[in-house]
Amino acid sequence: MTKYDQIQQELLNSPKTWLVTGVAGFIGSNLLEKLLKLNQTVVGLDNLATGHQHNLDEVKNLVSEAQWDRFTFIEGDIRQPKTCQQAVQGVDYVLHQAALGSVPRSIADPLTTNAANITGFLNMLDAAKVEKVQSFTYAASSSTYGDHPALPKVEENIGNPLSPYAVTKYVNELYAGVYARTYGFKTIGLRYFNVFGQRQDPNGAYAAVIPKWTSALIKGEDIFINGDGETSRDFCYIENVVQMNILAATAQSEAKDQVYNVAVGDRTTLNQLHVALKNAVRENGIITNKTPIYREFRDGDVRHSQADITKAKSNLGYKAEYRIEDGVRQAVSWYMNFGNI
Repeated sequence: MTKYDQIQQELLNSPKTWLVTGVAGFIGSNLLEKLLKLNQTVVGLDNLATGHQHNLDEVKNLVSEAQWDRFTFIEGDIRQPKTCQQAVQGVDYVLHQAALGSVPRSIADPLTTNAANITGFLNMLDAAKVEKVQSFTYAASSSTYGDHPALPKVEENIGNPLSPYAVTKYVNELYAGVYARTYGFKTIGLRYFNVFGQRQDPNGAYAAVIPKWTSALIKGEDIFINGDGETSRDFCYIENVVQMNILAATAQSEAKDQVYNVAVGDRTTLNQLHVALKNAVRENGIITNKTPIYREFRDGDVRHSQADITKAKSNLGYKAEYRIEDGVRQAVSWYMNFGNI
């Protein structure tokens, strides 16, 4: 039995109350689904700026009526301290996912990104500290590594941030460390590496590469690759991220006041990803012979990214259950059958 299996059994035997911020978003709705299936009580907070009601509706259809009754939704904004204070009342564990993602968005509008990702984060962190919740786990980012050239990325070694978004995520870590030292309120930050999977939005200017390319392949549209296609990332399927959030939330005190990489520990180039997606779409009956169109590199992007997940394994018992190929098949199948494409 893995550590994750053990924790899930413990939660089934002794349910807790969780707050998931950004609950109507991609990652938040997957966390909600998992927690409700474990018969947990969940409070969800979202302003629906980048999250969607249809994500919540899908979760409702995937759980029992009794499980759905354990969910309370608050439509509100983390930039409002009173909303955060209301949301954490009576909560055991906080999973803070609410943020404005996307490097290009932050470059286009750094002020709004700062307000959501720094002011909003601090509001949630302080409210959780005052409420004395058992644990506070927050979404950090691999963008924090910035221009540090070494691979794989080890938590203790970071470089200069390359975008306003990266600055905001680094500031989150700084505030978390200060709250541990000043108030004794220990948290865990999870540095996500290119998360993908079901309910990731394929539409909009800031859609991530996997849903955007999957949508294009299904529709027979052009696929654009920034640079030469040899840029590489550590793509991480959503179920690995759900596992890490639950392991982090239930971790012992000695594992807290830390940040952890959340990834597979591997690298996939954009060219390799394109082939994997074409193969997965072909398995679902769609064949395309279009070749990708290469264009200029994108501002703020790092060339290569790969995580060292040793710390997550040793401190939290993490085991990446899904590799890139497995996750791509799962994700493409979802987009073919349920995705808003």
